[in-house]
Amino acid sequence: MSDLKSLLEYYRDLGVKELYRAAPITAPPIPQPLPFFEIPEMPKAPLPTTLPGLSPENDNFALIRADIGDCRRCRLCEGRNKIVFGAGNPQAKLVFVGEAPGQEEDIQGLPFVGRAGQLLTQMINNTAEKEGIKITRDDVYIANVAKCRPPENRAPLPDEMEICGQFLARQLEVLKPKAICALGGTSAKALLGLKEGVTKMRGNWYQWREFPVMVTYHPSFLLRAYNVEAKREAWLDLKKVLHFVYD
Repeated sequence: MSDLKSLLEYYRDLGVKELYRAAPITAPPIPQPLPFFEIPEMPKAPLPTTLPGLSPENDNFALIRADIGDCRRCRLCEGRNKIVFGAGNPQAKLVFVGEAPGQEEDIQGLPFVGRAGQLLTQMINNTAEKEGIKITRDDVYIANVAKCRPPENRAPLPDEMEICGQFLARQLEVLKPKAICALGGTSAKALLGLKEGVTKMRGNWYQWREFPVMVTYHPSFLLRAYNVEAKREAWLDLKKVLHFVYD
């Protein structure tokens, strides 16, 4: 204390009348960790789908058809007769997605008009009638993953499905159905990107973007005489999807 008094007297004798105390230097605040919130585990995303891309603003069927044009984007154009865009109610609540056009579809330019298509029509009409649901095939929309017929009715290849898939994706986004029914393993894999076979996937609900997807057998598979059990299972799948959409 005496040292401080002597120092003050010394400054007084020098003529110093005021003293200033420097503001204390404080270290910057140490950032505190944010509170920890437990994040629930999210379901793992499926493998990448083959339906890529985003729809243009105000997309519609006319724009999609114009963009397809006389498509020459893949090898399927070499043997096709007509591009099979799709058909049905443009306000449909239910969309059926098949694999690719066959011979009759390639000739007429319409989906599911051959033997498999006739069976699909009977399945939709008869099941709806038995279940008291007042719709027919004309009330749904039907399209394929591939828009052109593959040679010898083979399954479309991955690059072919990816190219055509962008147009199917746009069709589905325009339609905004309450549900999609994937007919057969090829269409199911294109929509969902899963590796399981149709026997394992059928009868179960999945999701493509925000749309529920029911998987069932392709009608051409059901035409084989020995697939009696598969026919019964397909009927159950169709009942399930019809009641989900229209009840």
